[in-house]
Amino acid sequence: MVKHTSSNLKSSRIRPDGFEKVTGGLSYLTDLHVPGMLYGKILRSKYPHAKIRNLSVEKAEQVPGVKAVIISKDVPGLNGFGLIFPDQPVLCDTVVRYVGDAVAAVAAVTPEIAEKALQAIEVEYEPLPIIEDPEKALDPSSIPLHPNGNILHHANYVNGNVKEAFPVCDVIVEETYLLPRQMHAYMETEGGVFVPEEDGRLTIYAGTQHGYKDRFQLARILNLPETQIRVISSPMGGSFGGKDELNVQPYGALLAFKTGCPVKIHQSRRESVRSGIKKHPMKITMKTGVAKTGEILAHKVRIIADTGAYATLGPAVLDFAVEHAAGPYRIPNIETEGFSIFTNNGVAGEFRGFGGNQITFALEGQIDRLADRLGICPIEMRRINLRKPTDPGPVGQEIAPTNGDALVLEEISKSPLLKMEKEIKKESWKKIGVGAAISMHGGGLGFGRLDPAGGKISLNKAGKIEISFGFEEIGQGLLAVIETLTTQIIGCSPADLVIVIGDTDKVPSSGSSTASRGTSMVWHSLQLLKGPFIEKMLEKASQASGYPKEQLFLNDNGVWLRDNGVEKLAVTFKQLSYETMDQSISVETRFDFPTTPDSIPGGHFLYSFAAVAVKVEVDLLTGTVKVVDIDQAVSAGPVVNPNGYLGQIEGGTIMALGYSLLEEARMIQGRYVTENLDTYMIPGIQDIPTNMHLKAIEELWEGDSYGPRGVGEIGTIALAPAIARAIYNATGHWVTKLPVAREELLQTRRMIEW
Repeated sequence: MVKHTSSNLKSSRIRPDGFEKVTGGLSYLTDLHVPGMLYGKILRSKYPHAKIRNLSVEKAEQVPGVKAVIISKDVPGLNGFGLIFPDQPVLCDTVVRYVGDAVAAVAAVTPEIAEKALQAIEVEYEPLPIIEDPEKALDPSSIPLHPNGNILHHANYVNGNVKEAFPVCDVIVEETYLLPRQMHAYMETEGGVFVPEEDGRLTIYAGTQHGYKDRFQLARILNLPETQIRVISSPMGGSFGGKDELNVQPYGALLAFKTGCPVKIHQSRRESVRSGIKKHPMKITMKTGVAKTGEILAHKVRIIADTGAYATLGPAVLDFAVEHAAGPYRIPNIETEGFSIFTNNGVAGEFRGFGGNQITFALEGQIDRLADRLGICPIEMRRINLRKPTDPGPVGQEIAPTNGDALVLEEISKSPLLKMEKEIKKESWKKIGVGAAISMHGGGLGFGRLDPAGGKISLNKAGKIEISFGFEEIGQGLLAVIETLTTQIIGCSPADLVIVIGDTDKVPSSGSSTASRGTSMVWHSLQLLKGPFIEKMLEKASQASGYPKEQLFLNDNGVWLRDNGVEKLAVTFKQLSYETMDQSISVETRFDFPTTPDSIPGGHFLYSFAAVAVKVEVDLLTGTVKVVDIDQAVSAGPVVNPNGYLGQIEGGTIMALGYSLLEEARMIQGRYVTENLDTYMIPGIQDIPTNMHLKAIEELWEGDSYGPRGVGEIGTIALAPAIARAIYNATGHWVTKLPVAREELLQTRRMIEW
């Protein structure tokens, strides 16, 4: 039996979309069916790298039931997309750079006919050399995959002088860590329905994390004004960063315009694996030196990130990893250098944790190794080196003062798991170990990146308080956050509230549902909206009821009067709506996510922290690792929705469990070894720990006015290094590569026996 517990979280309402989801009543966007709808399919490259010598679609166009076939010449605008650089062709015409590249797309009356048409398209390829190793891509003799070469992005941070510091260190540890490519494995694969309207506009029903950004990119591709495109983006069946970039939208839009009919595209899991973005594989080399008292004196880091064939968010992920290379520690001498490299592998982009998982695994591994070499308790080693609350951030930037790192470390130090006496299993081949790690995570997109936010609140014609945001509900529980915060801050009840999200025709631009920013931005929006909105509501209510405005307040069902200690309903929201039909009550706000004032690309200002303690069981007969218990402490400001908070941390933890022990989207010669979930193992119920315990630390540093931080990512980061430490505690073997290989632990058993 799995026990999910929290020592201090209060109960909360059932999330607004919860009942429909658990009963199967909710329709995702790929469930839509529109009369006269056609079915789209995309032809993707047979080769990881090749020239296109000839492309013929005549036979496909002649297949009965086929209504359109498109190739690159059918793209009326920019034949490219990408969140940062539009370097990925919508439809390739001269060269393909990975197996997910699209060369043509078709629309037909049935999916089967569309598939038959794909098979009738004739493409003559000339295979080119494949670059699958980022280190090889750096070699000047390697073929350049893009006009500017194979280095997408170079980032570095230097403070102090490591060359002078290393010689005075008492202990130095140098290690290389290898981190895998991971799939998002969302429930709903990429897809949607694309509807050309009678007025010439296009309505897109497709899962995305940023409807306005999709609209911007599609307008360039279609050569249309943005206002001619409407993106409806919620609800969707999961994302975790995987749908922040365009996927099938360009093809559905182009086919809908060419045929004049609605077109549906819904990728199979195999199609999703080939074309979807993944977590960045990284090779991280760290050299860290300390004094015999435990203080870190020098830290040198080199990061090689395999970004695959195209840019998407590769530069931002690398910047994030470079920024977090020092984590929550004071390191006087540090030199970090990172490269994001083009290869012919699958495209790597945004993924929950955003580079923090990779760099933290390496950093925490260094701390543990150094602690053992010095004979210092690993918790104490971390305590010695923690930054002070008012210290600069990890790359020397100004940040909001915080002691969240110290709070989570202190809390996890009390974990019964870490105080456990050496446990001996009856089976001699089963070894028990415990370990701990801490992490920090910057929220928002960081300095120098457009990170707009905002919201709108109004009293609608139906007498409901309508609150709207440009965020998307991607399964993370954002609707519950909006409902909870709005009812608390405005004073109405859930029954009085209508939430509008994910529709570019109806909502303000609030930025993306990414970067642990959603909860924070809803809170900030309401802080700015509440005063003007409540003032307008009370003024109109006073006019309508005749009561003094100073005695009125918003509450369930309407505006209430407080008179001599007695409270009564003065005017309902419905009545107030009728009274103000000629002059609507509406307030809108726009602002930017808080960022550091220091000009450090991607530098963050607001951070959350987590600490994890784990107990593992290592079976040396099979090489398997079972995580038995997990204790966690998270510092992310006030808890808005307890169930949602717990769900995000536990869900992120289970995803990190897969990253640590099971998951690798391995590629050989630019091709995925695993193309489906039948052989790509994600955690099942049998893999989940028996006990998961969470302590939420809600206190913020005195004077902190930035409210709750998001917790969508912080729960994914510290688990892997904690597991690695626990495996060492059990077996004496340090893990340097994820996921932990059974073969590696079987070799450890042979070494123990020998």
